[in-house]
Amino acid sequence: MIRVRLSIMMFLEFFIWGGWFVTLGTFLANNLSASGGQIGMAFATQSWGAIIAPFIIGLIADRYFRAERILAVLHLVGAALMYALSQAESFTAFYPLVLAYMILYMPTLALVNSVSFRQMTDPSREFARIRVWGTIGWIVAGLTISYLLAWDSATAIAAGTLRNTFLMCAIASLILGLYSFSLPATPPKAGDGQGGIREWLGLDALTLLKDRNYAIFFVASILICIPLAFYYQNANPFLAEIGVANPTGKMTLGQISEVLFMLLLPLFIHRFGIKITLLVGMLAWAVRYALFAFGDAGSGVGLLLLGIALHGVCYDFFFVSGQIYTDARAGERFKSSAQGMITLATYGVGMLIGFWVAGMITDYYTTAEGHDWNSIWQFPAIFALVVLALFALSFRGQSQRSSAQDA
Repeated sequence: MIRVRLSIMMFLEFFIWGGWFVTLGTFLANNLSASGGQIGMAFATQSWGAIIAPFIIGLIADRYFRAERILAVLHLVGAALMYALSQAESFTAFYPLVLAYMILYMPTLALVNSVSFRQMTDPSREFARIRVWGTIGWIVAGLTISYLLAWDSATAIAAGTLRNTFLMCAIASLILGLYSFSLPATPPKAGDGQGGIREWLGLDALTLLKDRNYAIFFVASILICIPLAFYYQNANPFLAEIGVANPTGKMTLGQISEVLFMLLLPLFIHRFGIKITLLVGMLAWAVRYALFAFGDAGSGVGLLLLGIALHGVCYDFFFVSGQIYTDARAGERFKSSAQGMITLATYGVGMLIGFWVAGMITDYYTTAEGHDWNSIWQFPAIFALVVLALFALSFRGQSQRSSAQDA
């Protein structure tokens, strides 16, 4: 039953995130009259949460508290904040609440992993079968919003029904908070957290940047987060504004493809090497946004669906393969620090810059009729191509065999 209990935990963890984060931009623009810059600020709370999370986990949770108990407390407080978000009537009231929520939520991503790993005898084989239920939770949240409750239809959005997503997630967070008290005891182990803030922030792994290839990859990882931010911030408002039916449900195609391409990723790295894998991931971002730029809700809806389905290639082939590459380069001494460093660089610094840029570009191409989406999507498409070209020219390729072994 341990596997079932952990799977339920993962399902609820990502159901909560997917249940409000995907439609956040649509809700803010239509119901709180937020500008592109303000929407970018709201999404950037994820980055602030990622930056602050190591302090909560590395310096507090891992030293003094059982992981499942702090997970419970964070989700119970999160439930109260979610309810407060559902009642906010202006962006001024909404922003401090969502900032507080993300500062508390982002550490739970590490905590659910910690609880899971401590119950496994072979994490390399067991974890994926449990983590996949998180992706399923995200998918179910999107399908529920679109097809079961129809909260993202044009009339429902105009009526402010998306406010109910926060209530739904408040209930799910309350359930997970109470449920977490029943999870297996996960007390601090001897030595947990003793690496201190340098290890959790990845500062011990800065020596990896002396490697020219890794330094190039590190910079490219930060830059490619700018196109990534455009998807998180603008995809749902874009689909809703141009009249695509059930936009949130259709966006779950991205998570479905993520699962499928995750299975193909090890085979692709072994066959073609890490450089080609990373380049394919960057190219997929450019292609996706080109499809968004020229698709529409009528005859061009197939282009939009293909762009959504490319999420698996975009995310897995660059970000997941980048984590694999980082692990291979770090060696035993810096494994934890290196993952902390690349996470802080991407979800922290990179996404923070990305949401700011996405907000500026969106505001620049805002018109009296709505948005010039063709121009908005062309920016991240061209930007991804530039990053791809610079990476292809500067990152030294290796033979397929040696590159596969390194990754």
